[in-house]
Amino acid sequence: MILAALALPGFPDAQPIEGLLGGLLIGLAAAIMLLGVGRIAGVSGMLARATTLERGGAPWPVAALFVAGLIAGGALFAMLAEPIETRFPPSYGWLIAGGLAVGFGTRLGSGCTSGHGVCGMSRLSPRSLVATASFIVAGVVTVAIVNALGGAW
Repeated sequence: MILAALALPGFPDAQPIEGLLGGLLIGLAAAIMLLGVGRIAGVSGMLARATTLERGGAPWPVAALFVAGLIAGGALFAMLAEPIETRFPPSYGWLIAGGLAVGFGTRLGSGCTSGHGVCGMSRLSPRSLVATASFIVAGVVTVAIVNALGGAW
């Protein structure tokens, strides 16, 4: 009953309580990483370190456990939750191109949305403020272009 009262107009499938809990867990994980290890919990940096693409950063065991935790957490959620309806682009070419563009962008921008958007923004890092604004602008422009070309999915 209470959750029904939290329905957001225009977003009948929104799950604000789940989003709040997820956000709290992400913030807690970022705080534990920063306070416990002294490192920023950016996923791209941790993945680069865990796969030895990068030598600096968090110690390799920490990075490897971090990435393993992401995979295990996703697998656990998939086992416990109801199936999630997903829709992918009309071709795998778009999916692959998008993944490569994101990978290139995270290396170019010295971090990803989790590193800049969660950890950097909370520390008021000027570089992260600019990077996060760039992510948002690039996303809005990309959606507008794809929709204008009739490629919305």
